[in-house]
Amino acid sequence: MPVANTDNLNIVALDHMPSPEEIKARVPLTEKAAETVLAGRRALNKILDRKDNRIFVVVGPCSIHDPVAGVDYARRLKALADEVSETMLIVMRVYFEKPRTSTGWKGYINDPYMDDSFRIDEGMEKARRFLMDVNEIGLPAGTEALDPIAPQYYGDLISWTAIGARTSESQTHREMSSGLSTPVGFKNATDGDLDVAINAIVSASHPHSFLGINGQGQSAILRTRGNRYGHVVLRGGGGRPNYDTVSISLAEQALAKAKLPQNIVVDCSHANSWKKPELQPLVMKDVIHQIREGNQSVVGLMIESFIEAGNQPIPADLSQLKYGCSVTDACVGWDDTAETIRKAHAVLRDALQRRSRAE
Repeated sequence: MPVANTDNLNIVALDHMPSPEEIKARVPLTEKAAETVLAGRRALNKILDRKDNRIFVVVGPCSIHDPVAGVDYARRLKALADEVSETMLIVMRVYFEKPRTSTGWKGYINDPYMDDSFRIDEGMEKARRFLMDVNEIGLPAGTEALDPIAPQYYGDLISWTAIGARTSESQTHREMSSGLSTPVGFKNATDGDLDVAINAIVSASHPHSFLGINGQGQSAILRTRGNRYGHVVLRGGGGRPNYDTVSISLAEQALAKAKLPQNIVVDCSHANSWKKPELQPLVMKDVIHQIREGNQSVVGLMIESFIEAGNQPIPADLSQLKYGCSVTDACVGWDDTAETIRKAHAVLRDALQRRSRAE
Protein backbone atom coordinates (compact mmCIF):
# COMPACT_ATOMS: atom_id res chain seq x y z
CA MET A 1 0.00 0.00 0.00
CA PRO A 2 1.55 3.38 -1.02
CA VAL A 3 2.27 5.99 1.61
CA ALA A 4 -0.31 8.79 1.56
CA ASN A 5 0.88 12.14 0.27
CA THR A 6 1.28 14.69 3.08
CA ASP A 7 3.15 17.48 1.32
CA ASN A 8 2.12 20.62 -0.63
CA LEU A 9 -1.57 19.84 -0.31
CA ASN A 10 -2.53 23.49 -0.87
CA ILE A 11 0.14 24.25 -3.50
CA VAL A 12 -1.20 24.31 -7.07
CA ALA A 13 2.06 25.16 -8.85
CA LEU A 14 5.79 25.61 -8.29
CA ASP A 15 6.90 27.98 -11.06
CA HIS A 16 10.53 28.70 -11.88
CA MET A 17 12.01 31.85 -10.34
CA PRO A 18 15.28 33.21 -11.76
CA SER A 19 18.11 33.29 -9.24
CA PRO A 20 19.47 36.56 -7.85
CA GLU A 21 22.54 36.15 -10.06
CA GLU A 22 20.35 35.77 -13.17
CA ILE A 23 18.35 38.91 -12.39
CA LYS A 24 21.53 40.87 -11.60
CA ALA A 25 23.07 39.71 -14.88
CA ARG A 26 20.06 41.12 -16.74
CA VAL A 27 20.24 44.40 -14.81
CA PRO A 28 23.88 44.75 -13.72
CA LEU A 29 25.00 47.28 -11.17
CA THR A 30 26.57 50.33 -12.85
CA GLU A 31 29.41 52.44 -11.51
CA LYS A 32 27.15 55.49 -11.18
CA ALA A 33 24.47 53.54 -9.29
CA ALA A 34 27.05 51.98 -6.97
CA GLU A 35 28.46 55.44 -6.17
CA THR A 36 24.97 56.70 -5.30
CA VAL A 37 24.20 53.71 -3.06
CA LEU A 38 27.48 53.88 -1.17
CA ALA A 39 27.36 57.67 -0.78
CA GLY A 40 23.80 57.40 0.55
CA ARG A 41 24.71 54.72 3.08
CA ARG A 42 27.79 56.61 4.25
CA ALA A 43 25.80 59.81 4.71
CA LEU A 44 23.04 57.99 6.62
CA ASN A 45 25.58 56.30 8.87
CA LYS A 46 27.24 59.65 9.60
CA ILE A 47 23.88 61.17 10.53
CA LEU A 48 23.13 58.25 12.87
CA ASP A 49 26.65 58.49 14.32
CA ARG A 50 26.12 62.26 14.86
CA LYS A 51 29.04 63.11 12.60
CA ASP A 52 26.65 64.91 10.23
CA ASN A 53 24.09 67.21 11.83
CA ARG A 54 21.67 67.16 8.89
CA ILE A 55 18.43 65.19 9.00
CA PHE A 56 17.42 62.64 6.39
CA VAL A 57 14.01 62.65 4.75
CA VAL A 58 12.61 59.50 3.12
CA VAL A 59 10.05 60.86 0.67
CA GLY A 60 8.16 59.35 -2.23
CA PRO A 61 5.08 57.41 -3.30
CA CYS A 62 3.32 55.05 -0.93
CA SER A 63 4.08 52.40 -3.55
CA ILE A 64 5.57 52.18 -7.03
CA HIS A 65 3.14 51.03 -9.72
CA ASP A 66 4.12 53.08 -12.79
CA PRO A 67 7.87 53.25 -13.43
CA VAL A 68 7.48 56.14 -15.89
CA ALA A 69 5.73 58.33 -13.30
CA GLY A 70 8.19 57.07 -10.68
CA VAL A 71 11.21 58.22 -12.68
CA ASP A 72 9.46 61.53 -13.42
CA TYR A 73 9.03 61.99 -9.66
CA ALA A 74 12.66 60.97 -9.01
CA ARG A 75 13.99 63.64 -11.38
CA ARG A 76 11.94 66.32 -9.63
CA LEU A 77 13.08 65.04 -6.24
CA LYS A 78 16.75 65.04 -7.26
CA ALA A 79 16.57 68.73 -8.16
CA LEU A 80 14.93 69.48 -4.81
CA ALA A 81 17.47 67.30 -2.97
CA ASP A 82 20.33 69.34 -4.43
CA GLU A 83 18.58 72.55 -3.41
CA VAL A 84 18.25 71.55 0.27
CA SER A 85 21.39 69.41 0.63
CA GLU A 86 22.87 71.77 3.22
CA THR A 87 20.26 70.71 5.79
CA MET A 88 18.70 67.48 4.52
CA LEU A 89 19.73 64.21 2.93
CA ILE A 90 16.85 63.25 0.64
CA VAL A 91 16.22 59.52 0.14
CA MET A 92 13.54 58.45 -2.32
CA ARG A 93 10.90 56.16 -0.90
CA VAL A 94 10.75 53.16 -3.30
CA TYR A 95 8.26 50.63 -1.94
CA PHE A 96 7.57 47.51 -4.03
CA GLU A 97 5.95 45.26 -1.42
CA LYS A 98 2.68 46.14 0.30
CA PRO A 99 1.66 44.16 3.39
CA ARG A 100 -2.12 43.82 3.46
CA THR A 101 -4.39 43.64 6.49
CA SER A 102 -6.60 41.25 4.52
CA THR A 103 -6.60 41.45 0.71
CA GLY A 104 -5.59 43.85 -2.05
CA TRP A 105 -2.81 44.58 -4.53
CA LYS A 106 0.45 43.38 -2.98
CA GLY A 107 2.79 45.58 -4.96
CA TYR A 108 4.91 45.93 -8.07
CA ILE A 109 7.05 42.84 -7.49
CA ASN A 110 4.15 40.54 -6.66
CA ASP A 111 1.83 41.71 -9.45
CA PRO A 112 3.61 44.13 -11.82
CA TYR A 113 0.79 44.15 -14.38
CA MET A 114 -1.90 44.79 -11.75
CA ASP A 115 -4.10 42.08 -13.28
CA ASP A 116 -3.71 39.20 -10.79
CA SER A 117 -1.24 37.44 -13.10
CA PHE A 118 1.34 37.53 -10.30
CA ARG A 119 4.42 37.48 -12.56
CA ILE A 120 6.81 37.76 -9.65
CA ASP A 121 9.70 36.71 -11.91
CA GLU A 122 9.12 39.72 -14.15
CA GLY A 123 8.21 41.99 -11.24
CA MET A 124 11.56 41.38 -9.57
CA GLU A 125 13.48 42.31 -12.71
CA LYS A 126 11.32 45.40 -13.28
CA ALA A 127 11.82 46.47 -9.65
CA ARG A 128 15.60 46.13 -9.96
CA ARG A 129 15.56 48.12 -13.20
CA PHE A 130 13.55 50.90 -11.54
CA LEU A 131 15.97 51.07 -8.61
CA MET A 132 18.83 51.28 -11.09
CA ASP A 133 17.15 54.24 -12.79
CA VAL A 134 16.66 56.08 -9.47
CA ASN A 135 20.27 55.55 -8.44
CA GLU A 136 21.51 56.54 -11.89
CA ILE A 137 19.68 59.85 -11.39
CA GLY A 138 21.75 60.28 -8.23
CA LEU A 139 19.10 59.67 -5.58
CA PRO A 140 19.64 57.08 -2.83
CA ALA A 141 16.65 54.77 -2.39
CA GLY A 142 14.85 53.52 0.70
CA THR A 143 12.42 50.61 0.84
CA GLU A 144 10.47 48.37 3.20
CA ALA A 145 11.89 44.86 3.50
CA LEU A 146 9.00 42.41 3.61
CA ASP A 147 10.00 39.22 1.78
CA PRO A 148 13.21 37.88 3.38
CA ILE A 149 14.49 36.56 0.04
CA ALA A 150 13.99 39.80 -1.93
CA PRO A 151 17.13 41.62 -0.62
CA GLN A 152 19.28 39.06 -2.44
CA TYR A 153 17.80 40.38 -5.70
CA TYR A 154 18.07 44.14 -5.21
CA GLY A 155 19.64 44.89 -1.83
CA ASP A 156 22.77 46.23 -3.55
CA LEU A 157 20.67 49.17 -4.79
CA ILE A 158 19.17 50.17 -1.42
CA SER A 159 20.59 52.81 0.95
CA TRP A 160 17.98 52.70 3.75
CA THR A 161 15.54 50.02 4.88
CA ALA A 162 12.34 50.12 6.91
CA ILE A 163 10.80 47.25 8.81
CA GLY A 164 7.07 47.87 9.02
CA ALA A 165 4.77 48.03 12.00
CA ARG A 166 3.36 44.58 11.25
CA THR A 167 6.79 42.93 11.01
CA SER A 168 9.01 44.65 13.60
CA GLU A 169 8.05 41.88 16.03
CA SER A 170 8.89 39.13 13.52
CA GLN A 171 12.01 37.14 14.33
CA THR A 172 12.47 36.49 10.62
CA HIS A 173 12.70 40.22 9.90
CA ARG A 174 14.96 40.89 12.86
CA GLU A 175 17.35 38.20 11.64
CA MET A 176 17.22 39.54 8.09
CA SER A 177 17.91 43.07 9.34
CA SER A 178 21.03 41.87 11.16
CA GLY A 179 22.54 41.06 7.78
CA LEU A 180 21.33 43.99 5.68
CA SER A 181 23.98 46.36 4.32
CA THR A 182 21.88 49.45 5.13
CA PRO A 183 20.73 51.29 8.24
CA VAL A 184 17.35 49.90 9.30
CA GLY A 185 14.41 51.81 10.76
CA PHE A 186 12.04 49.72 12.88
CA LYS A 187 8.51 51.09 13.19
CA ASN A 188 6.53 50.93 16.40
CA ALA A 189 3.66 48.43 16.35
CA THR A 190 0.24 49.28 14.93
CA ASP A 191 -1.11 49.59 18.47
CA GLY A 192 1.59 52.17 19.26
CA ASP A 193 3.79 49.80 21.29
CA LEU A 194 7.38 51.08 21.15
CA ASP A 195 8.98 48.11 22.94
CA VAL A 196 8.53 46.00 19.80
CA ALA A 197 10.79 48.35 17.83
CA ILE A 198 13.36 48.68 20.60
CA ASN A 199 13.58 44.92 21.05
CA ALA A 200 14.00 44.60 17.29
CA ILE A 201 16.92 47.04 17.27
CA VAL A 202 18.65 45.08 20.04
CA SER A 203 18.03 41.75 18.31
CA ALA A 204 19.22 42.96 14.89
CA SER A 205 22.41 44.38 16.38
CA HIS A 206 23.55 40.85 17.24
CA PRO A 207 24.81 38.09 14.90
CA HIS A 208 22.27 35.56 13.66
CA SER A 209 22.23 32.38 11.58
CA PHE A 210 19.15 31.48 9.56
CA LEU A 211 17.88 29.90 6.35
CA GLY A 212 17.91 31.87 3.12
CA ILE A 213 19.22 31.64 -0.42
CA ASN A 214 22.54 32.44 -2.03
CA GLY A 215 23.20 34.18 -5.33
CA GLN A 216 22.56 30.98 -7.27
CA GLY A 217 19.14 30.60 -5.66
CA GLN A 218 20.22 27.60 -3.58
CA SER A 219 19.19 27.16 0.04
CA ALA A 220 21.90 28.50 2.32
CA ILE A 221 22.60 29.20 5.96
CA LEU A 222 23.11 32.94 6.24
CA ARG A 223 25.41 33.98 9.07
CA THR A 224 25.37 37.69 9.91
CA ARG A 225 27.62 40.03 11.84
CA GLY A 226 24.77 42.17 13.25
CA ASN A 227 23.65 45.63 12.20
CA ARG A 228 24.56 48.51 14.51
CA TYR A 229 22.54 51.09 12.60
CA GLY A 230 19.05 50.14 13.76
CA HIS A 231 16.82 53.01 14.88
CA VAL A 232 13.21 53.74 15.83
CA VAL A 233 10.55 55.04 13.46
CA LEU A 234 7.54 56.61 15.19
CA ARG A 235 4.44 56.20 13.00
CA GLY A 236 1.67 56.59 15.56
CA GLY A 237 -0.74 53.82 16.48
CA GLY A 238 -3.42 52.72 18.87
CA GLY A 239 -5.66 55.58 17.82
CA ARG A 240 -3.20 58.41 18.43
CA PRO A 241 -0.14 60.10 16.91
CA ASN A 242 3.23 59.87 18.65
CA TYR A 243 5.29 62.69 17.12
CA ASP A 244 4.51 65.22 19.88
CA THR A 245 7.15 66.37 22.36
CA VAL A 246 5.88 64.10 25.13
CA SER A 247 5.89 61.00 22.93
CA ILE A 248 9.37 61.77 21.63
CA SER A 249 10.63 62.36 25.18
CA LEU A 250 9.22 58.98 26.23
CA ALA A 251 10.89 57.35 23.23
CA GLU A 252 14.21 58.96 24.19
CA GLN A 253 13.86 57.56 27.72
CA ALA A 254 13.03 54.08 26.40
CA LEU A 255 16.07 54.11 24.11
CA ALA A 256 18.32 55.31 26.92
CA LYS A 257 17.01 52.55 29.21
CA ALA A 258 17.89 50.00 26.52
CA LYS A 259 21.34 51.61 26.18
CA LEU A 260 20.67 52.47 22.55
CA PRO A 261 21.54 55.67 20.67
CA GLN A 262 18.71 58.20 20.85
CA ASN A 263 18.07 58.23 17.10
CA ILE A 264 14.42 58.79 16.18
CA VAL A 265 12.73 59.06 12.79
CA VAL A 266 9.18 60.42 12.56
CA ASP A 267 6.88 59.01 9.88
CA CYS A 268 4.55 61.90 9.02
CA SER A 269 1.97 59.56 7.47
CA HIS A 270 -0.03 56.61 8.84
CA ALA A 271 -1.49 57.18 12.30
CA ASN A 272 0.60 60.32 12.83
CA SER A 273 -1.57 62.08 10.24
CA TRP A 274 -4.69 59.96 10.70
CA LYS A 275 -3.99 58.76 7.12
CA LYS A 276 -4.99 62.21 5.88
CA PRO A 277 -2.24 63.34 3.48
CA GLU A 278 -3.06 67.01 3.90
CA LEU A 279 -1.96 66.71 7.54
CA GLN A 280 1.53 65.37 6.75
CA PRO A 281 3.02 68.86 6.16
CA LEU A 282 1.65 69.92 9.57
CA VAL A 283 3.33 66.94 11.23
CA MET A 284 6.64 67.80 9.58
CA LYS A 285 6.30 71.45 10.54
CA ASP A 286 5.70 70.44 14.16
CA VAL A 287 8.75 68.15 14.25
CA ILE A 288 10.97 70.76 12.60
CA HIS A 289 9.76 73.22 15.27
CA GLN A 290 10.89 70.74 17.95
CA ILE A 291 14.35 70.66 16.38
CA ARG A 292 14.42 74.45 16.30
CA GLU A 293 13.49 74.46 19.99
CA GLY A 294 16.44 72.23 20.86
CA ASN A 295 15.45 68.61 20.18
CA GLN A 296 18.57 66.46 19.73
CA SER A 297 17.07 63.04 18.98
CA VAL A 298 15.11 63.42 15.74
CA VAL A 299 17.41 62.46 12.89
CA GLY A 300 14.90 61.77 10.13
CA LEU A 301 11.41 62.13 8.69
CA MET A 302 9.23 60.16 6.29
CA ILE A 303 6.63 61.57 3.88
CA GLU A 304 4.28 59.79 1.47
CA SER A 305 4.31 61.97 -1.64
CA PHE A 306 3.63 61.64 -5.35
CA ILE A 307 3.09 63.91 -8.35
CA GLU A 308 -0.66 64.19 -7.78
CA ALA A 309 -2.31 64.43 -4.37
CA GLY A 310 -4.58 61.72 -2.99
CA ASN A 311 -5.03 58.19 -4.31
CA GLN A 312 -7.16 56.20 -6.74
CA PRO A 313 -8.67 52.74 -7.02
CA ILE A 314 -7.18 50.33 -9.55
CA PRO A 315 -9.62 50.32 -12.51
CA ALA A 316 -10.42 47.29 -14.66
CA ASP A 317 -9.14 49.30 -17.63
CA LEU A 318 -5.62 50.27 -16.58
CA SER A 319 -5.48 52.93 -19.30
CA GLN A 320 -7.83 54.91 -17.08
CA LEU A 321 -5.25 55.23 -14.30
CA LYS A 322 -4.50 58.84 -13.38
CA TYR A 323 -0.84 59.63 -14.02
CA GLY A 324 1.34 60.12 -10.95
CA CYS A 325 -1.38 59.29 -8.42
CA SER A 326 -1.04 56.60 -5.75
CA VAL A 327 -3.01 53.34 -5.97
CA THR A 328 -2.40 52.57 -2.29
CA ASP A 329 -2.35 55.15 0.55
CA ALA A 330 -3.16 58.75 -0.31
CA CYS A 331 -0.12 60.98 -0.82
CA VAL A 332 0.81 64.65 -0.62
CA GLY A 333 1.04 66.24 -4.09
CA TRP A 334 4.35 67.40 -5.52
CA ASP A 335 3.81 71.15 -5.11
CA ASP A 336 2.92 70.81 -1.41
CA THR A 337 5.83 68.39 -0.90
CA ALA A 338 8.35 70.80 -2.38
CA GLU A 339 6.94 73.73 -0.40
CA THR A 340 7.02 71.76 2.86
CA ILE A 341 10.63 70.67 2.36
CA ARG A 342 11.78 74.15 1.34
CA LYS A 343 10.14 75.67 4.43
CA ALA A 344 11.83 73.07 6.62
CA HIS A 345 15.16 73.83 4.96
CA ALA A 346 14.81 77.52 5.81
CA VAL A 347 14.16 76.76 9.49
CA LEU A 348 16.83 74.08 9.77
CA ARG A 349 19.68 76.22 8.44
CA ASP A 350 19.98 78.01 11.78
CA ALA A 351 18.55 75.24 13.98
CA LEU A 352 21.10 72.63 12.88
CA GLN A 353 23.98 75.00 13.55
CA ARG A 354 22.74 75.35 17.13
CA ARG A 355 22.30 71.57 17.38
CA SER A 356 25.87 71.07 16.19
CA ARG A 357 27.22 73.44 18.85
CA ALA A 358 25.11 71.73 21.53
CA GLU A 359 26.63 68.38 20.64
